[in-house]
Amino acid sequence: MADRLTQLQDAVDQLANQFVASIYYTHKHHDLRTVSATDTVRADKKENEGASVDQDVEPYPTEQFKAGQRELAQDLILKEQQIEYLISVLPGLENSEKDQEQTIKQLEEDLKVAEEQRKEALQAKEAVLAKLDGVIRSIKRP
Repeated sequence: MADRLTQLQDAVDQLANQFVASIYYTHKHHDLRTVSATDTVRADKKENEGASVDQDVEPYPTEQFKAGQRELAQDLILKEQQIEYLISVLPGLENSEKDQEQTIKQLEEDLKVAEEQRKEALQAKEAVLAKLDGVIRSIKRP
């Protein structure tokens, strides 16, 4: 499992992708209504594709479009809450610098103790292997 900062970065990247997908959905599937009397819907040709603007838009029925927007909004809210949670569990937000230094010192001491135990176990292993080697070498064939 990735560390918390990597999870947070992945979640922020996913949120950005969701924003882009939401804008694309709204752009692609809106109905071609004008907002005010002075608004117009452009019908000029695109230079590269030769298609008009209204051919790029595939309007969905109002209820389907609203349901899609609602689902996208819920996904955005859920991802934002996930990001807030990941931020809240980051180490250091509830601890002062002094507390963090003390925790690091304690972890270093624990690491030294564990290293000593590892060395003792390694010595014991070597002793047992030497003893076993002596026993094996002392065995004679009948």
